[in-house]
Amino acid sequence: MQTAAAKTRRAEGQRIYDDLADPKSGTIRGLRGPGGILLHSPELSRRTRPLNRYLRHEAGLGARVRELAILTTARELDSQFEWAAHEPEAIGEGISREIIEVIKHRRDTSDLDAADAIVIELGREIFGARKVTSETFAQALQQFGRRSLVDLVALMGNYAGTAALLTAFDMRLDPGQPPPLPPL
Repeated sequence: MQTAAAKTRRAEGQRIYDDLADPKSGTIRGLRGPGGILLHSPELSRRTRPLNRYLRHEAGLGARVRELAILTTARELDSQFEWAAHEPEAIGEGISREIIEVIKHRRDTSDLDAADAIVIELGREIFGARKVTSETFAQALQQFGRRSLVDLVALMGNYAGTAALLTAFDMRLDPGQPPPLPPL
């Protein structure tokens, strides 16, 4: 016989599943990707979804900054699946192929708009150098202000966690899909 708590957990898990399976739910890959992995821990999924929604849509970072941050995180962590999911999103938000190529091939950012460049440089330092220089921090703080900078770094950290899940559970690209990121 199922306890009330078990019934509640099962119902919550079903709600999460139904939401992920709904094409109108706002998830990029639905059940295929981090959402599907998190179904194995419905409580974690229940708790992380509001944070993801806040960071992606309510923090006020703007879609362009959000997608630059996600692509930079995916690139620095060599997350093929995450990159493949977000490159079309970035293009849809008006990020040019040239900027995408700068991130993808870790090219110099000095010719980019300062706002775009600082997002990319911040992510590169966080995940590549594992230290943010005083100069980069000051530029990011000037560009975004303290609250938005905290949200931006939290967004990058959230997608680093997603990259870790995708790596640990060996989430593969779609059959026949070539890896979008160049090899190390």
